[in-house]
Amino acid sequence: MQAQQPINFDAEMENWHDYEVESRREIIALLRSIGEKNQLLRMLVRGEADVAVTTILDVEPDLGYMVLDCPISMDQTRRVLAASSLQFETSLDKIRILFSSDGAEPLQYDGAPAMKVAIPPTMIRLQRREYYRMPTPVTNPVRVHIPIPVELGGGDNTFPLADISCGGIAILDPKCVLGDTPGMVFKNCRIDLPDTGPITTDLEIRSAHEITMLNNKANRRLGCQFVDLSRGALNAVQRYITKLERERNARMAGLG
Repeated sequence: MQAQQPINFDAEMENWHDYEVESRREIIALLRSIGEKNQLLRMLVRGEADVAVTTILDVEPDLGYMVLDCPISMDQTRRVLAASSLQFETSLDKIRILFSSDGAEPLQYDGAPAMKVAIPPTMIRLQRREYYRMPTPVTNPVRVHIPIPVELGGGDNTFPLADISCGGIAILDPKCVLGDTPGMVFKNCRIDLPDTGPITTDLEIRSAHEITMLNNKANRRLGCQFVDLSRGALNAVQRYITKLERERNARMAGLG
């Protein structure tokens, strides 16, 4: 089983602000559909790296909350109940959904322990395939080779990817050698995609965020957009994303 990079929800929510759903009626309908289809939710306590898995058991719009199943681990349940902020990721009909909510409270549901969480005021719904980001493996990570401009010191450095989409990648730059200026373009970058082969593209920095990794070390995450990606390279990226999706779905099914 390959470990995945931790979800950086703050960066994700900022990146996808244009896909925000604010209609309460639509949010309730989405939550109910997620529950009815037994979709698994990845649940993260803000500031932690450990991801718990849960499901929506019920949605109570009149009371302002939804009912969630408790994680399998009692330790995870205790940390979730102690948290002041929770963040969620799931998919519905191949559409990625992200949202945050205030902390959970314990309750009994159908005679079993459960949790209630406030219905979120907004959600991110990514309907377009090219904007669907997949976390890349931590073990044996995907790497990108970037020729560094002279003004940044020159040379050719290699950086691990945090995630990948058909529109771009997120790079981990722990030594901050790439700068963080939105709009900066790096030419002729090579991404080595496992089982697919290398692709070459220009990359433009779109966002920069400081993050904390699983080992509690600080890192910098750069969101980069592909520039003039060739059709052949795009097809290679799509094949690799499909491979990651299959592997993730197999893991999620094993947790169900």
